Amino acid sequence: MPIVKMGIRKMNIGIIALGSHEENHGAALPPDTDAQIAEYIAEKTAAQTDMEFLGVLKSAYEFPEINTGNHDSLDQVIADLKNQLRKAEKQGFEGILLVNAHGGNQELSDHLGDIARETDLVIKMDSTVCKIEGPHAGTGELSIGSVLGITDETKVTDHLNSEKYPEVGFVGFDKAREKYEWAEEHANEIIENGVKIDPQLGEKLLKISIENSVEKIRDLKSEIQL
Repeated sequence: MPIVKMGIRKMNIGIIALGSHEENHGAALPPDTDAQIAEYIAEKTAAQTDMEFLGVLKSAYEFPEINTGNHDSLDQVIADLKNQLRKAEKQGFEGILLVNAHGGNQELSDHLGDIARETDLVIKMDSTVCKIEGPHAGTGELSIGSVLGITDETKVTDHLNSEKYPEVGFVGFDKAREKYEWAEEHANEIIENGVKIDPQLGEKLLKISIENSVEKIRDLKSEIQL
């Protein structure tokens, strides 16, 4: 009797990057640093999992009292995300991984359940890089930027001028430091230790972030199969 091999259904999972596009990052990093980091992690994750990268969301949210540039309301970001997700659902996608590299966008995590129900998609979000890179525009981001080729190493000294670049570690954002304990911790880290470029650190942070996103893809596959 011939053996019949059962085919393995390939699940259609898309990956969307979340960053920010007009956010001050000191002297040595560009305004779209977070978007570029998220895109890199998302593309590497897509390549390692044979899933599809669907692009970078164009809007981003930021916490109150953190005035680092041009951002959108949380409602606007949710609306833009839903539009992109609906397009993905119409294209046949069953699950979506959101790869986030901008701190403020982590607020979306509280709304993913409602968004998933509205779009009929299984959705997960990975903000690993936000949690491990350290202070805003600090050593972690400078080092990741060095790996990506977006850090201007000639401007690192000027980067620590808190009068010109108060957003670095939020050192010059007094209200934010009063409001958020983590912002005060980040500011003190910059004041005490300064910043440096460490490509090995950058590679390590990216590796951890990609590994976590790959694991989230596995979780998505398991949930879709249930």
